[in-house]
Amino acid sequence: MLGNQTELNTSSDWIAYPDELRMLKTKGFTVRSTMKNYEVVGPPAAGAFRERPSKATTFRKFYERGEFPMALEHDAKGNHIAWKVKIEELDYHHFLPLFFDGLCETAHPYEFFARQGVHDMLEHGGPKIQPVIPQLIIPIKNALNTRNRQVICTTLKVLQQLVMSGDKVGAALVRYYRQILPIFNIFKNMNINSGDGIHYSQQKRENIGDLIQETLEVFERFGDD
Repeated sequence: MLGNQTELNTSSDWIAYPDELRMLKTKGFTVRSTMKNYEVVGPPAAGAFRERPSKATTFRKFYERGEFPMALEHDAKGNHIAWKVKIEELDYHHFLPLFFDGLCETAHPYEFFARQGVHDMLEHGGPKIQPVIPQLIIPIKNALNTRNRQVICTTLKVLQQLVMSGDKVGAALVRYYRQILPIFNIFKNMNINSGDGIHYSQQKRENIGDLIQETLEVFERFGDD
């Protein structure tokens, strides 16, 4: 090779230049992957972030059969649930897992009733909540596993309220961390880069990465015996 003259190597498929080589891409575990000047391309994304639609929920079936003692009311403050019985008198072993099952819902009115029903029952449950924890784990996992951003954000907020809803609730949840936290690891770095401004999702507490960090801090604070 003389001066700046390029030389075409007919025995390969790259062009050599005096000061640099154009890297070629190849798959791993091939002969070329061991050769100089070949860059190994990783496998395609496994779809960890892809949404996974949930099956029809038991919550929806019960709602459509009119088996929840509640109705939708609207006033100047917006929509809310009008309970037909005192919330404290509800059978928490029966109703609370059903409302948690509805956290997978994204369509109106199911999503609203499930979310608001969980909120109201956790707010008024007191000592009734801790014994029901084992029944809530599968609905929580199902909601997180949908990979739906809206559902995950709602579930994270519910988890924070759940842990703070009564004595020893946080401690009772510790043994189930291994079933809940894997989804946290997938989405923990998913934050919207909004520069110097505050993104709308942050104003609404809809930023998954921030909510996961908040939830982990709440777990740590209330997870001790």
